[in-house]
Amino acid sequence: MIATLLGKKIGMTQVYDAQNVLIPVTVVEAGPCPVVQIKTVSSDGYNAVQLGFGAQKTKNASKAESNHAKKAGLDATPRVLNEVRLIEVPTVKLGDIITVAIFAEGQIVDVIGVSKGKGFQGVVKRFRVAGGPAAHGSMFHRRIGSVGMRQTPGRVWKNQRMPGHMGSQYRTVQNLRVVQIIADKNLILVNGCIPGANGDDVIIRAGKKAKQA
Repeated sequence: MIATLLGKKIGMTQVYDAQNVLIPVTVVEAGPCPVVQIKTVSSDGYNAVQLGFGAQKTKNASKAESNHAKKAGLDATPRVLNEVRLIEVPTVKLGDIITVAIFAEGQIVDVIGVSKGKGFQGVVKRFRVAGGPAAHGSMFHRRIGSVGMRQTPGRVWKNQRMPGHMGSQYRTVQNLRVVQIIADKNLILVNGCIPGANGDDVIIRAGKKAKQA
């Protein structure tokens, strides 16, 4: 069974639950996702389903992308494609539409997205290094400090925390609860925050490590 949807982060808001408790939620436009390709052990060596999301203009789609979508009987070329691995042979067919109906309110889900890019950052922001004295001419405020030892081992250890590029990485937020599903608008409201900026593409799947309530 497919328990994954592609979507887009809309933004954050807050809603009241049945006990009139105010809950912060992230609104995700999830689906509808057409089945663009089906893979099986006999044909590809593994079971999987390729889902699409959104639609791109005809002029922006390559001929390969357009023909790939036409094989599934789609009128428009999906803007995003993503593959979902399955253990069993897929029961869906090409062109089938997967919607938010696969999820239920109260279900625990994982959300995968690309975090916001923050450019080149120092160790204080990137790794929360304490830094040195902030005043009195120490000349050591937000610097990294010592990174190695003397003659032994005579090198910098692997994975030493240093300044560098921060953000723009795939991140998974686990065990988020589905607060509300608005089926007619393809919206899912999950409790808490998810990676990425508003408008970024995300993947919602059934929680892999969750104890379902």
